[in-house]
Amino acid sequence: MIAPAKLRRVAGTHPLLLDIALAALVGGGGMIPLLFGLRPDGEPFTGADAVAAATAFVLLTARRRAPHTVLTLALLGDAVIVTVTGDEPHVLEVAAIIALYTVVTRTARRGTAAAWAGVTAAVLFGVKATATGSAIDAENLDVIAWTGMAAALGGAVRTWRDYVAAIEERADRAEATKEEEALRRVAEERLRIARELHDVIAHHIALINVQAGVASHLLRTQPDKADDALRHIRDAGRTVLDELASLLLVLRRSGDDGATEPAEPVPGLSRLGGLVESLTAAGLRVRHEQAGVARQPPVAVDLAAYRIIQEGLTNAHKHGRGEALLRVEYRPDALLVQIRNPLPTESPPPPAGTGHGLTGMRERAQAVGGSLRAGAGPDGTFHLDARLPLPESTASHELPTNHEGFAKEATA
Repeated sequence: MIAPAKLRRVAGTHPLLLDIALAALVGGGGMIPLLFGLRPDGEPFTGADAVAAATAFVLLTARRRAPHTVLTLALLGDAVIVTVTGDEPHVLEVAAIIALYTVVTRTARRGTAAAWAGVTAAVLFGVKATATGSAIDAENLDVIAWTGMAAALGGAVRTWRDYVAAIEERADRAEATKEEEALRRVAEERLRIARELHDVIAHHIALINVQAGVASHLLRTQPDKADDALRHIRDAGRTVLDELASLLLVLRRSGDDGATEPAEPVPGLSRLGGLVESLTAAGLRVRHEQAGVARQPPVAVDLAAYRIIQEGLTNAHKHGRGEALLRVEYRPDALLVQIRNPLPTESPPPPAGTGHGLTGMRERAQAVGGSLRAGAGPDGTFHLDARLPLPESTASHELPTNHEGFAKEATA
C-alpha cells in the first residue's frame, strides 16, 4: 500500500502519471463489463459503453490542463449518449464528478465554483431522469449527493492549499525581512564603526601632522624648543593608541559573555577642556562662549556633541587661519553648538583628509534626532551649526561659564 505522503510526493513531481493512472482506473472499470458481456444492471454491453469508457480515459488524462473543458465535454458526452442510445453511461458520470472536483479546486471564487457544481448536478440529474423516464426516481438523487460531495471535497482542498500557500508566503516574507534587517544592522554598525574610527584618528593625526611640521622647523632654527612639539606628538600618539584599544576592546566582546571589564568612559562635553588644550598646543586659538544653564545631556547626545566639536575644531585648525569661536548654548529643549572660523584669504590646496568629516558630523546629529548645517558665510567665515535634542527632564546643574582650557586663548 502506497503511503499518503509518498502519493502526494509522486503527484507533485509527476502529476501526469497520476492522471493517467486515474483515467485508466475509471476507463478500465468501464470496460470490465466487456469481459462478461453484461453490465452490472444485467443489460448487454454495447459499443456506446466502449465509446464512453474510451472518452472518459482521454478526458481524465487532461483534467489538470483544461479542467473546465474536460467537465463540459464529459457532461456533453453523457447527454449525447443518453439521447442517442437511451442507455446511461455511468463511466462518463464518474468522469464528470472527478472533473467537477478538479474545477472547484482550481476556482478561486466560491460563487463560480458553486455555479459549476449546480450546472453539473442539473445536467447529470437531467440525464438520469431521461434514462430512467422518471424525474422523481430515488436513484436519480444519488447524482446530487455525489456532486455535492465532489464540490465540498474540492472546496476543502482549495482552502487547504490557499492556507498552506499563505503560510509559506508569510514565512518567505518573514525570512526576507529578517535578512534585510540583518543586512541593515550590519550596514549601520559598519557606518558607526567607520565614523567612530574617523573621529578618533583624524583629530589626533591632524595634531601630529601639525606638530611634526613645527618640530621640523624648530629643529633647524630653535632646537631647544623642538622638544615641546615632539612631546605633543608623543601625547597625541599615546591618546590615539589608548582610544583605539578601548574601541577594539568593545568590538571584541561577544556581548553575552558577561564581561565586566571597565571600559573607557564615553567622551562628552566634560572633556572639552582637554580637547581644547590639545588644539591650543597645536596652534589654534579657541574662544569659548556658553549660554544657558548647563545640564548633563543624554549619553548619545553628549557623545555626538563632543565628536561634532572635535571634528569642527580640527577642520578649523586644518583649513582656517588659526582661530575659532566655539559657542555652546543650553536651551530648554535643545543643545546648540556653533563654530566659526575665518577662511584663508587665498584658496587653500585641497585637504588631504578623508573628506568624510562633514558627512560624519551630519550623520551623528541625525542619529540622535538633531540636525547640522555647515558652509561658508558671506562674512568670510566658515559656519557650523548643530542642533541636538536636550530633554527638559535631564538633571540640571550649574557649571562655570568657561570649562577648563577655555578661560584663556593661547597659541603654540
